Amino acid sequence: MHLNTSKMDRRKQYTRMVLKESIISLLKVKSISAITVKEICEEADINRSTFYAHYSDQFDLLDKVEEEIIQDMIKYLNQYNFDKEDETLQMTEKLLEYIVTNKDVCHTLLNENVDTAFQQKVMDIVHRYLMKNWAGGSLDENVSEYFSTFIISGSIYVIKRWLKNGMDKPPRELAELVNNIINKGLAAVK
Repeated sequence: MHLNTSKMDRRKQYTRMVLKESIISLLKVKSISAITVKEICEEADINRSTFYAHYSDQFDLLDKVEEEIIQDMIKYLNQYNFDKEDETLQMTEKLLEYIVTNKDVCHTLLNENVDTAFQQKVMDIVHRYLMKNWAGGSLDENVSEYFSTFIISGSIYVIKRWLKNGMDKPPRELAELVNNIINKGLAAVK
């Protein structure tokens, strides 16, 4: 009996993986609102009833893909202490390495065919980590919101540019650039 359960779990995992790959592939050329469940199923070579056994619609599938990426990012963020500049650099580099490893999904989720919900989720999570850990939480709450929005938005757009440029810099070099700009502003790029 245990053997059948194991087979079923692998089958479910495979189905979910194929569906995730299919939606990512379709998002490269279409917006989520233009993608149908029928198209996802054709791309994945599965039937619609199998799709609906796992997800309620294409938006639910996209949400699960985004949530998986967010959970991975949280794992990375939990490994580092933001109080030290070198730890911040190391954390930024690890996140960039994660993006390299998952470049297809990350590039797709940050492109114009996907709404900004994923980007906002990333911003919210990083904001919590920054405000909890960075500067010992000593920033004024009103100022910290603007500060973190500026830093996180800028960093996300730098990452988007990096992805668009084919990741033309190694993660370490981009991490140093981002951290120097955050910590030293324009003086860092002179």
